[in-house]
Amino acid sequence: MRQPGLKSLNSFVLVFLFSLFSHIPIYSIGGTETPEESLRKYRNSLNEFRLEFGGSREMPDVKFFLFGMGNRAKLVYKNGILKNAISGEILKKWNISKEIIVPPDYSVYITLSDGSIISIIEDRNAVWIVENKIRMAVPGTETLLQLPDFKEYKYPQILKVLHQEILINIINGKPVPNFFVYKNPWRRDGAMMAMCLNATGNTNLIKDWALSLNDPYDRNNAGVTEADNLGETLFILSFFTNKDFPLVTEILKESKKFEIYSNGNKYIKGLTDDHEVPAYQTKWLKFGLKSLNLPDDYTIPIIEDDYSALFWWDYNDSYKPGTIDSDDKNQYPYLGWACDNFHGKKASPISNRDYPLTWEIGASEANYNGMAMVDEKYVLAKNSSPHTWHASEVFLYILKIN
Repeated sequence: MRQPGLKSLNSFVLVFLFSLFSHIPIYSIGGTETPEESLRKYRNSLNEFRLEFGGSREMPDVKFFLFGMGNRAKLVYKNGILKNAISGEILKKWNISKEIIVPPDYSVYITLSDGSIISIIEDRNAVWIVENKIRMAVPGTETLLQLPDFKEYKYPQILKVLHQEILINIINGKPVPNFFVYKNPWRRDGAMMAMCLNATGNTNLIKDWALSLNDPYDRNNAGVTEADNLGETLFILSFFTNKDFPLVTEILKESKKFEIYSNGNKYIKGLTDDHEVPAYQTKWLKFGLKSLNLPDDYTIPIIEDDYSALFWWDYNDSYKPGTIDSDDKNQYPYLGWACDNFHGKKASPISNRDYPLTWEIGASEANYNGMAMVDEKYVLAKNSSPHTWHASEVFLYILKIN
C-alpha cells in the first residue's frame, strides 16, 4: 500500500485550469536584485505562505539544490560539489568560503577564499556555470523549457520553486514522483503533473512517454491493476492523441471488468491503494472519457469513499460527507493538500526549509537508498524530497487563489 486512507472535503470547480493558464509569461534570468535580496524576499514569502496555510514540517537540515529540469541531465549541488545526480560523478568541486542558494532563481552563488564568485544558474535554455567571467553550459542540459515568472499570481517565487520540483522529476521523458527513489512513473502522480505541465506549456516533455504506453495500468502497487489508472491514463493521452489510439480502445475494454450496476446506474469499483474507492475511480474514468470526447454513461456513486475528495477539479456535487479522514499530514502531505483543494481549506504544510518544499515519507514502494545521493539523513528518515504529487497539489492551489 502506497499510502493510508484520507481526508474528506466539500466543493470546488476547475474547468478554468485548462483555459486560465495559457498566457503565463516566460521567466528569464536577470534583474537588479542581489542574491541576498532575492533570498530574503523568498523567505518572507515562505513565512507569509506558512501563516496563511498549514505551517511547516521539520525536514532534514541539508542544504542542497537540484539542477536539470525536464529532460536535462540531473545534477545535485551540495557543499561546493556539483555532481551527476544519477551516476555520482563529480563534475566540479570548489573550496568555498560562502554559498547562497536561491531556489526561485534556480541559482547557487559560491564565494571562494580569494573572494571570487562562481554561479550555477538554470534558465529556459540550459544549466550554466559562470566562472572567471566565462559562462559555459553543462553538457546534457541544453534543451528548451518554458519557465514562467508567475508574476500575476500570489506567491510567484513559491510557484517557481514548486514548478522546479515538478520539472526536476521528469527523467528521460518519464514523470516520476521522485527520481531518486522511484524508477517508474505512477499514473496518478503523472496525471497531476500533466495538469501542471499543461498550465505552463511543458506537456511536450512527457509526450514520448505517454505515446509509448501500452498498458492501461502502471502496476506499481505490488502489481495490482488499480481501477483509477484507467481514467488517469486516458487523461494523460488526451494531450497527445485521440480516441483512435490503440491503448484507448484497450482501456475501454478494461473498464467493463470493473463495472457495477445499481439502481439503474453504472459505475466502476476496484482496488486503489489496497481498498475500494468507487467514487474516486469513477470520477477519474469520467474525466478521462471527457478529455478525449468519448461517450460516457457512468454515474458517480454517492457513497462514502475516502479518496473521493482527492478528485477536486470536477464533479464536486458527487460527494457524500462522512468519509474517513486522515490526520497524517507529515508522511503523505499530498493527501491533505488534495482535500484542502476540494474543500477550500488551508490546513496543510510545506517544508520548513528553503528547498525542497515537498516530500513523501515511508511509502512502501519507494527505494529510499536512492536519497543517499543527496544525504544519508534522507535515507534514515525514509524521506523523498521533493515529491511531485505534493508539489502539484500546492502549485494548483496557488494558481486557483489568484
